[in-house]
Amino acid sequence: MSMRRKTELNAEGFTVKATLKNAVVVGPRASRVFHECPAKPSTFRKYYEREELPIAVKHENRGNSIAWKGIHDMLDRGGPKILPVIPQLIMPIRNALNTRNHQVMCTTMKVLQHLVMSADKVGEALVPYFRQILTVFNLFKNNRKNLGDGIDYGQWKKEDIGELIEETLQILERYGGPDAYINIKYMIPTYQSCLTN
Repeated sequence: MSMRRKTELNAEGFTVKATLKNAVVVGPRASRVFHECPAKPSTFRKYYEREELPIAVKHENRGNSIAWKGIHDMLDRGGPKILPVIPQLIMPIRNALNTRNHQVMCTTMKVLQHLVMSADKVGEALVPYFRQILTVFNLFKNNRKNLGDGIDYGQWKKEDIGELIEETLQILERYGGPDAYINIKYMIPTYQSCLTN
């Protein structure tokens, strides 16, 4: 074998043609932004086993589920006891919204609306926590059902997540005091005030 031919064979591994022949192109990973995230373990089981939670287990064909018996009763009767515990409620609210499970998110927003209207100054007390609560709202704000001429039977149950987010933001703005709109707008730039004419 000639010296020239030997040099060509050795150099073939470094040519552009050889590099492209051996290259494997990998695309970007799929975004998991809208996928459900499993809830992190909490102290729920400890309180459940001590029977300190106002819940009941519903036994159904498709599996067991939890039915809350007292959250709205507690908010209706809590009065001045609600305001001091607001900081302790932020992480559970945030964790529930971060599950990205539509049923959990819808239930959490309904409870959040009731919480804001349950006692004086609760809406204003939530304003400093908007950055923690409203992050997921921005992702799902435009998720609305468009059935054309069809009938959405979930509307009367308030299960359309886009409409619930809009309604919750309006309640937060109404009850949040003078700084509420600015803080909502910072987190959700597309939000339009419900208080301006």
